[in-house]
Amino acid sequence: MDSQTLIALVSLIALEVVLGIDNIIFITILAGKLPVEQQAKVRYIGIGLAMVMRLGLLALISWIMKLDQTLFTVINQNITGKELILILGGLFLLYKSAKEIYHKVEAKEENNLAKGAATFGSVLLQVLLLDLVFSIDSIITAVGMVDELWVMYTAVVVTVLIMLVAAKPISDFVNKHPAFKVLALSFLMMIGMALLAEGFEIHIPKGYIYFSMAFALLVDVIQMKTGVSGNKNK
Repeated sequence: MDSQTLIALVSLIALEVVLGIDNIIFITILAGKLPVEQQAKVRYIGIGLAMVMRLGLLALISWIMKLDQTLFTVINQNITGKELILILGGLFLLYKSAKEIYHKVEAKEENNLAKGAATFGSVLLQVLLLDLVFSIDSIITAVGMVDELWVMYTAVVVTVLIMLVAAKPISDFVNKHPAFKVLALSFLMMIGMALLAEGFEIHIPKGYIYFSMAFALLVDVIQMKTGVSGNKNK
C-alpha cells in the first residue's frame, strides 16, 4: 500500500463515517416511533441492511459506473441514472425530514397517535428506503474517490463496524436531547438539498456543508451547556 492509497482509504472512511452517522440518526428517529424493546432491534437490523446494500452495490460496480449515461432530457437538462437516483434520494430525505420536524415541533398530539400506530414492519420499510438512499450516495462517493475495489470494500466494512459500535451512544444522546433531534433532522434536510442540487449538476463543495453542520452543532452544544448551567444555578 503506497501513501496515496492510504490517504485515499482514510479520507474515504472519514466520509463514509459522516454518512453512516447521519444514517444512524435518522434510523434512531424512525425507531423512536416503536416501543422501547423494539428500537434496538430496528437499529441493528437497519445497520445490517446498510452493510448488505453497500457490499451488494459494490459487487455491481460496473453497473454503477454506467449510471453516467443519459436517460432522458428535461428542459435542456440531461438526466443520467446517477442524477435521477440523487434527485429521488434528495426528495425522499427532504420529505421525511420536514415531516418529522413538523411532528416534533407543531403536531405533538398527532405525533403521539402516530407513535402508537406505528408498526415494526412499517418502520423497517422506511429504514430500508433510507438505507438505500444513503448506500447509493455512499457507493457513488466511493467510486468517485478511488479506483481500487479493495479500498472501497475496506472502507465500507470499517464504516459499518464503527456504526455498530456508535449506534447505541448516538441513539441515547439523540433520545436524551429532543432539541438535538430537530438539529439532526435539519442536517438531513441539508444533505437532501445537497443531493438534489447534485442531481441537477449544481455542485456544492462538501466543505461548505460540513462547516455549516459543525458550526450549527457547536452552537447547539453551547446552548445545551448554558441551559444546564442555568438550571444548576437556580
